[in-house]
Amino acid sequence: MLFSCVRHSATGAFPQIPFRARFRALGVFAALLTAGLAGGCSIAVPMDQASALWRGKSEDATGSIKERPTTLSPALDAEDWRRASAAMATALDPQGAGGAVNWDNPQSGAKGSFTPVGPAYPKDAKICRAFLAEVGAKDQHESLQGAACREKTAEWTLTEVKPWKKG
Repeated sequence: MLFSCVRHSATGAFPQIPFRARFRALGVFAALLTAGLAGGCSIAVPMDQASALWRGKSEDATGSIKERPTTLSPALDAEDWRRASAAMATALDPQGAGGAVNWDNPQSGAKGSFTPVGPAYPKDAKICRAFLAEVGAKDQHESLQGAACREKTAEWTLTEVKPWKKG
């Protein structure tokens, strides 16, 4: 015999492992390796009390995306803001005169004005305009600057509001 297919060791022949058993063992190893590698691809969701989900907000705000203001000033109640937003819409209308528009609420004593600053400009398929605002409510007075945008037939939405320092 010139060639032998039986392997030998010092103690005797190695046992022959059937092909199916080797294939099954390789499949189990591949499955465990895949599960181990995929386990590292997880996403952590913050669930602490500082999370916006716990504060009743529908989305988490990040540092890179500024949260849109929902109202001009925290001193305004719902009726004050309704009246102020109507004045804002009139003042920011690109077809308007471009002058200051005043508003007031005799029931709460709140009052203020909006003055458009510069022409309207397009942004993200919306029309936007900057403004200056004066707000007086509950024994406090605020001078603010900001911007609002709207789609063609929609209402104006505040995109930015911050204190204005007269210089």
